[in-house]
Amino acid sequence: MNTPLSRKAFLQGSLGAAAAMLAGARAAQAAPTAASPNPPSVRPTPGWDKTFAKSDKVEHRKVTFANRYGITLAGDLYLPKQRRERKLAALAVTGPFGAVKEQSSGLYAQTMAERGYATLAFDPSYVGESGGQPRHVASPDINTEDFSAAVDFLGLQAVVDRDRIGIIGICGFAGMGLNAAAADKRIKAVVTTSMYDMSRVMARGYDDKMTREQRARTLEKLSQQRWTDAARGAPTPGPRILPETLDGVTDPVLRMYFDYYRTPRGFHKRSPNSSGAWTATTAMSFMNMPLLTYIGEIAPRPILLIAGANAHSRYFSEDAYKAAAEPKELMIIPNADHVDLYDRMDKIPFDRIAAFFDTHLSGSAASAQPRL
Repeated sequence: MNTPLSRKAFLQGSLGAAAAMLAGARAAQAAPTAASPNPPSVRPTPGWDKTFAKSDKVEHRKVTFANRYGITLAGDLYLPKQRRERKLAALAVTGPFGAVKEQSSGLYAQTMAERGYATLAFDPSYVGESGGQPRHVASPDINTEDFSAAVDFLGLQAVVDRDRIGIIGICGFAGMGLNAAAADKRIKAVVTTSMYDMSRVMARGYDDKMTREQRARTLEKLSQQRWTDAARGAPTPGPRILPETLDGVTDPVLRMYFDYYRTPRGFHKRSPNSSGAWTATTAMSFMNMPLLTYIGEIAPRPILLIAGANAHSRYFSEDAYKAAAEPKELMIIPNADHVDLYDRMDKIPFDRIAAFFDTHLSGSAASAQPRL
């Protein structure tokens, strides 16, 4: 039986057939995973279907909204029950890359709603209950736009003060969130946790170890894959993102991801990371579109970057901090790895996150920021 490609290798280069070559590790191609069908319309599943318990301190409802490409996105809107007659600051939340709103982003959104915010956890385009065809593809442009579409939605809610909207990006959607904030001046404050810059890791490999020759071979292989996809009339799925079992798996990064996505702790049937695959050519656009080019233009709006001290991804947050302009803050969580910040309530610094947004989304702080 073929050994599925490791998550670490998968993130070192393309998210499809060329990944094993880039990883420099012994990981054979898995058989292609059947593509998930696109539902005829976006109809969020009724009822509570999260990987975390429902809070009795918040109101929850499922919502839909469209981005400017006409793709309908599905989300979960959380509102504090004790909110009095006042407009609320709001937060748009998504990630990790390959996850769905029933996992980490929903936990963050519900927790911040308990702390007084209107929050929206949403599935990005082509994933989960959101629309878009083909399924399980990612785009640095469209996924950046998804954040701005979430801001659109929040700003139209009667309960929300549209001048006090921030975002939280988790894992690979941290980079997309920073990119969105650089362009969309309505976003007044940004928090990232366990950040990945997906354009960097796909273009340069993990720890920037991809050589020019490897990059050229990868792009050649992805380019040739397009002929195959064009001939068959549909994108070819890549290998499974995570294996079905840990038999024979020693890679600690892969085991870390497995412990969340493939166990009752975080498994969700609609999550590509739990049971699916990206299309074989997903990496192609990321390899030529660096997401953090304009990170310095987020200023004077504040950024809080949070990473685990033991996280293999820590360097993404540290480098983003160096590139960003003030005001900015880098918070390193002791004894935490990358995935701990997905759902470990004793590790995620919600007190600091709340204090950050309380400060920077207060009426006076938000109004002090220039309108450009």
